[in-house]
Amino acid sequence: MRVHIGGDHAAYDLKVHLQEHLAAAGHDVVDHGPFRLDPLDDYPVFCLRAAAAVAAEPGSLGVVLGGSGNGEQIAANKVTGVRAALAWSTQTAQLARQHNDANVVSVGARMHSLEDATAIVEAFLAEPFSGDDRHLRRIDMVRLYEERGELPPLPH
Repeated sequence: MRVHIGGDHAAYDLKVHLQEHLAAAGHDVVDHGPFRLDPLDDYPVFCLRAAAAVAAEPGSLGVVLGGSGNGEQIAANKVTGVRAALAWSTQTAQLARQHNDANVVSVGARMHSLEDATAIVEAFLAEPFSGDDRHLRRIDMVRLYEERGELPPLPH
């Protein structure tokens, strides 16, 4: 699977580790930076590029990384066609794929050990979308709002 990855200085070591780990597991990893440790870098530079690459390449998935994962998720979600989820456990990573068809996972490097962060990303990449009608309906509501600013109808 093609995996687009980007982050910032706070997650630089985790990004390098995940690139090597995921490539060894057979994934085609595309690095969107940073390419060196710079304590003054800005996560949007790299996370927006990783998210845009996922949106441009259906079937690929993305990983965005930072200190908490919050800003990185927010940035990724600004890219049309991206559904980025902040995962803090393997279960939240799996549910993001199963229920939300998330195509980008955000992980906070300062929030997890290297082993736990790796397990979260692996769980996200391994989990398929369920395709259940209720989840498709909800995703479509968000998509319509994203594309047209159209709010879903209120229930009767």
